[in-house]
Amino acid sequence: MQPVKAKAHEKAADFCAGSGIVGLHFYALNPEKVESVALFEMQKDLSDMSRRSVALNGLKNFTAVNCRVQDIGKEYDEYFSLVLANPPYERGGFENDDYKKAICRKEIEVNLKEIATAASFALKFGGRIALVNRADRLAEVAYTLHEAGIELKRIRFVCGKEGAKPYLLLAEGVKGGKPNTEILPTLVNRR
Repeated sequence: MQPVKAKAHEKAADFCAGSGIVGLHFYALNPEKVESVALFEMQKDLSDMSRRSVALNGLKNFTAVNCRVQDIGKEYDEYFSLVLANPPYERGGFENDDYKKAICRKEIEVNLKEIATAASFALKFGGRIALVNRADRLAEVAYTLHEAGIELKRIRFVCGKEGAKPYLLLAEGVKGGKPNTEILPTLVNRR
């Protein structure tokens, strides 16, 4: 999948933004089309880091919001045309992990259903969500988005080498969209 393409006057949200890299990168690829970007991150240290990055780069159309996506305020109800989400998508315990790192990778503080519900709340009708998740969770991603009123429109799998089993999926859905999913060629990530 090409990186999600910005539309004119795009108002984007970056859910589970961490230090803001996804939202900042999206803006860097589309500066003429992106009207604003809101970076939603629950960890104060990471939210502060994104706020500093925005300030150091002199970006005026960014907002860093320190909150859980489940608690996004009413001022963002049907506000965005695009939600970007690279959320935690691993399941399982975190006994051997630093908690701050674990909640970035594992569904401890937010899960897929909560991401889909928050996206449906924050997106305008016809708005899009671009989501990363594990390839083996495709059925759950499609079902969960559908239950939130978002139809999966494009999907692309990612693998480590040609012919290998995919480990990630890149999904794009549309709020209020009609069922019809385009499966794109697998992307080989040759890091």
